Amino acid sequence: MTVVQPVSDLEPAVWPRSAVRSDRGVLELGGVDVRDLATEFGTPAYVLDEDDFRGRLREWGAAFTGGDVYYAGKAFLCTAVARWVAEEGLSLDVCTGGELAVALRAGFPVERLLFHGNNKSLGELERAVEVGVGRVVVDSFDELARLAAVAERAGVRQRVYVRVTPGVEAHTHEYVQTGQEDQKFGFSLASGAAAESVRRVLALPALELVGLHCHIGSHIFDVHGFKLAAHRMVGLLAAIRDEHGVVLPELDLGGGQGIAYTAADDPMDVFEYAEGLRRMVEKECSATGLPVPRLAVEPGRAISGPTTVTLYEVGTVKELPGLRTYVSVDGGMSDNIRTALYDARYTAVLASRSSSAEPANVTLCGKHCESGDIVVHDVPLPGDLAPGDLVAVPASGAYHRSMASNYNHVARPPVVAVQGGAARLLVRRETEDDLLRLDVE
Repeated sequence: MTVVQPVSDLEPAVWPRSAVRSDRGVLELGGVDVRDLATEFGTPAYVLDEDDFRGRLREWGAAFTGGDVYYAGKAFLCTAVARWVAEEGLSLDVCTGGELAVALRAGFPVERLLFHGNNKSLGELERAVEVGVGRVVVDSFDELARLAAVAERAGVRQRVYVRVTPGVEAHTHEYVQTGQEDQKFGFSLASGAAAESVRRVLALPALELVGLHCHIGSHIFDVHGFKLAAHRMVGLLAAIRDEHGVVLPELDLGGGQGIAYTAADDPMDVFEYAEGLRRMVEKECSATGLPVPRLAVEPGRAISGPTTVTLYEVGTVKELPGLRTYVSVDGGMSDNIRTALYDARYTAVLASRSSSAEPANVTLCGKHCESGDIVVHDVPLPGDLAPGDLVAVPASGAYHRSMASNYNHVARPPVVAVQGGAARLLVRRETEDDLLRLDVE
């Protein structure tokens, strides 16, 4: 009988909950040997633990009982995932016509859809109104007028949120800060644009303002920014009541909760996070004499990120004496752009066998024609690592497949779901035919 044990050479929070090592040192995910996954599906491959994904959906739903949890599809979305979100009772946040198309293909309940985006096209707005998207988050004065015209022509009253820029600077990478004044999203609270947007929406019969929305950034580990945003948003709710006599029933505080990519990361517990937000909103509402609105949040990375591992095969090991050792794998920045884009930090393990060799810090790099094509910086891997070995990079479930590219005409990897000792494709690997299909000559 095979003996299994939790992955012990890395912090458990970094790995999918089903990750174990057999007595031969082989990594198993969802009860499936990674060597079998590599044989059947090839490498690189994104391997997703379905039970872990569904479990995190349920945890967020339980933490925000009485509110709305919109899974942020931009983190990772496919037809199967949209169905899981629906089956577990959560709602879905989409931000393009393409993401909306996935939701519709999955049969997602349209009244539980939230449509984001700072530059929604006329066609996207028309389709959202036509299919009955539950809420559209208006992001500019141009869009506000455009959506009102679309809804009026369709003879419907579209429910909307106004996206507010609350002037809160999250402690995260500058590229994923979205709450400060100088950025492309939303209506500024400080300048008065947010208040003016509310006036305009309330004056348009084709739009029904049901709440406010804000989002301060992504991959955040400190609740302080969320609490400050809640304070300012409740203040705006009170100002709207005082000016218009309107009490808005909903408040969406966005997403952004960080996850553990390495043992150094300490993400917030979802139940503690939810309780902290709830208490802050209740306190602010009590101080202003407002009823507590229905809270909404938009986790993406916090649900999908920890559930997935990218499986690679080692191709070359190149030692530069006195400098470093480069271990090249069969993927790279085409399947994980985050390291090059954000200087993101990951970890990795030898996944296909055990090793008693002393570990050495190496640079895990990709196959692309870029010196910045790094998968993991300075990661300790066994000194006997060799071509043909499999390595696994955890915390690969958010933005990896979503931001994947065909750079150097490399086909994007498949997404493979594992559960109960079985594996199945969610998204197939691209082929050369796929890469050439759009060429017209």
